Amino acid sequence: MLAPVPRPTDPFAVRCSRALLSPRARLSLLALVLLTAGTLVLLYEPQRLLSSGWPQTGGAGAVLLYASAYGLCTAAFVPRPVLNLAAGALFGAAAGLTAAVAGTVLGAGIAFTLGRVLGQDALRPLVKGRWLQAADGQLSRHGFRSMLAIRLFPGVPFAAANYCAAVSRMGYVPFLLATAIGTVPNTAAYVVAGAQAGEPGSPAFLISAGFIVLSGLGAAVVAWRKRHALRRPAAGTTPAAPAAASPPVLPLASPTASAPAPSPAPAHAPALASASASDMG
Repeated sequence: MLAPVPRPTDPFAVRCSRALLSPRARLSLLALVLLTAGTLVLLYEPQRLLSSGWPQTGGAGAVLLYASAYGLCTAAFVPRPVLNLAAGALFGAAAGLTAAVAGTVLGAGIAFTLGRVLGQDALRPLVKGRWLQAADGQLSRHGFRSMLAIRLFPGVPFAAANYCAAVSRMGYVPFLLATAIGTVPNTAAYVVAGAQAGEPGSPAFLISAGFIVLSGLGAAVVAWRKRHALRRPAAGTTPAAPAAASPPVLPLASPTASAPAPSPAPAHAPALASASASDMG
């Protein structure tokens, strides 16, 4: 049998472990990881390496290697359209689409795991306000349907959708499955455009380019309408008029308090009455 792991008995060690595992510390670590990844992307520009400096090798191994690099670059905020175009130019339409979709799911899973482990506990209490609570409720209750709609419309940034889903209570399987299905149309358009970049007048290139333009315009229109719909008050509701101030109610006086009390008879009244009686006699 395995021996039990001894727990630290030093109070200082216990406090340090609690501080390092606290929600704020994990959120700070997440911010540091994302900042480092973004800085490395700006300095080294890995998208250029994937598009121009990639070794000209074929086969399943090259596709798998590109998908792995694609996932890491996507988690580090490298723009996906550039990677999709490079996948089509390097491997063609079919293999390029496979590598791009696999890399997309891998990158989304990495970002979702980072956000769920390092950021959820610290960011959940900050989900306040009508918009944030509505979005959180939609993602938590209807995870697959909501994420599928987000992936189909390219107006929502890929990284923002990943971390918003991680902060919500959405499960891994609905998130990854919706990502794998919802990103196929837009990814395929970029991959085909990259594969047919040498023939810009070909029907495949024109169709893919038209799909990219129309999907972008459609996402912009939907985002614009949703924003104005959220700004308008709900239909059929009018602002309540302020209530009129009621006059102050005076307390009613009781009958006993309002009736005057009888004055006591003077002490010399009997003497005056007897004196008058004797005079009459």
